[in-house]
Amino acid sequence: MLTAPVFETTRTSIGQCSVLDMVQQFGTPFYAYDLETIRARVNDLQAFDTIRYAQKALSNIAILDRLRRMGVQVDAVSAGEIERALRAGFDPAQDPHSVVYTADVFDAEALRLVQEHNIAVNVGSPDMIDQLGELLPGSNVAMRINPGFGHGHSQKTNTGGPQSKHGIWHTAIDDCLRRADRHGITVTGMHMHIGSGTDFEHLSQVCGAMEAACEQVGRTVTTISAGGGLPVPYQADQEYIDLNQYYELWHATRKRVADSFGHEVRLEIEPGRFLVAEAGYLVAEIRAVKEMGDNLFYLVDAGFNDLARPILYGAYHPISIVHRQPGNRQEHDVVIGGPLCESGDIFTQQEGGFVAKRRLPAANVGDYVVLEVAGAYAYAMASNYNSRYRCPEVLIEDGTAKLIRRRETAADLMAQETIPSI
Repeated sequence: MLTAPVFETTRTSIGQCSVLDMVQQFGTPFYAYDLETIRARVNDLQAFDTIRYAQKALSNIAILDRLRRMGVQVDAVSAGEIERALRAGFDPAQDPHSVVYTADVFDAEALRLVQEHNIAVNVGSPDMIDQLGELLPGSNVAMRINPGFGHGHSQKTNTGGPQSKHGIWHTAIDDCLRRADRHGITVTGMHMHIGSGTDFEHLSQVCGAMEAACEQVGRTVTTISAGGGLPVPYQADQEYIDLNQYYELWHATRKRVADSFGHEVRLEIEPGRFLVAEAGYLVAEIRAVKEMGDNLFYLVDAGFNDLARPILYGAYHPISIVHRQPGNRQEHDVVIGGPLCESGDIFTQQEGGFVAKRRLPAANVGDYVVLEVAGAYAYAMASNYNSRYRCPEVLIEDGTAKLIRRRETAADLMAQETIPSI
């Protein structure tokens, strides 16, 4: 069973690499990912038949490559993510499918790639069945079912219930089966994901809804997916979910379905955050220290263009300080902010935009702030707001820091822009 993490307010290294050495090599800000942490989380899920990584959490092709080498399959939600999976070496012809396209719509490019590479599809809308059937009649598909309820750490991450756009409404299964019959399509997989973060009360409801949906579809079902949403601790008072209990609930569901159908049923899980969140760190330099009324601000050279979760959800990230010079430092209540021309560019804020303070050691201009548990939905949502260059990504592997994305330049920033002639 996983033990709750301990978050320190100072650090000198990430993985086996010195932060100060990486600063000298890559500049700031930059993201660092500890591969050993990712490997540990993959090992935690080995009871499942298939681990399918939801790459939207962190989609760098180097991360995808290393996960593939660990035996992990991949989920794609866009044409770009299909292309990333192919570039990282995933083979769509592999059994079980190494790439599955999961979405609520086909855009033209995604549908073209699905046809060209025979990508397996997990449909989230009835219309997708007709659109796929016109191009690839006789296909096998999975269906993502919205069971009529959801759960999430924020309403913005709740992916079930009538307010969610995701999945096929549970009363529309028969309609989908009729559409599939018209095109000779066979429903071989069932998928359910109700949101980010979970508890066993909701999980039991999901398992029951999955079993009922499988019975409605019938014996063609050979795979069920538990979806994703496995939480990780962001604060000292948070704990991991009991993975053994989680697996046993889904395994019992799978076994009842298999016994009813008279054949084996594979059990997939679709983690994103769980595999990569704790591996990620955003390192930024303190560029100004100033008092504003009762608030002491540490202003750093990373902003919400680099890490948007706090401004989007009021998300909490553990924070540590890396000092250039050693020594005991008295702790203060501080606010961590970035350089953007936005009042909301604050890393220590609560949902609703309310500024919060964090107890951290005294620091000076030139020291470094590390925003931790920043591997999931962090760089993946980075932008060029304020015409900021997106920062480098670094993979820490076998004690070595390896550049897996260089820092953007002015040329990158404006490469697709033109000034038309008058």
